[in-house]
Amino acid sequence: MDAHGGRRSQAERDAMTVEIGYALVSATFAAAVLFGAVAGPALLFDLPRPLSTVLLRLGLVVAPLVFTARVVSVLLRFRWPGRPGEPGRPGRP
Repeated sequence: MDAHGGRRSQAERDAMTVEIGYALVSATFAAAVLFGAVAGPALLFDLPRPLSTVLLRLGLVVAPLVFTARVVSVLLRFRWPGRPGEPGRPGRP
C-alpha cells in the first residue's frame, strides 16, 4: 500500500528498485574513492608507521560513514513528492 491507500503500480515498484540500486552503486563508488584518497598514500608510499596507521584507520572509519550518508540522502530525496518540470521526477496527481 502506498501513502494514498492504493497499491503501487509496477512502474512505481520498478522506479524504487532502480533508485535503490543507484543509491547502493553510487555510495559504493563514493566510499571507495574517499577511502583511496585518505588511505591511498599509506598504501602507496613508505610513510612513518604512526601516520600510516592513522590514515588507514581514518579511511576505515570515514568510508562507511560516507556510504551510509549517500544511501540515506539518495533514498530520502526519492521519497519526496515529485516536482513537475524536473527531469525524472513526474508530478503527483
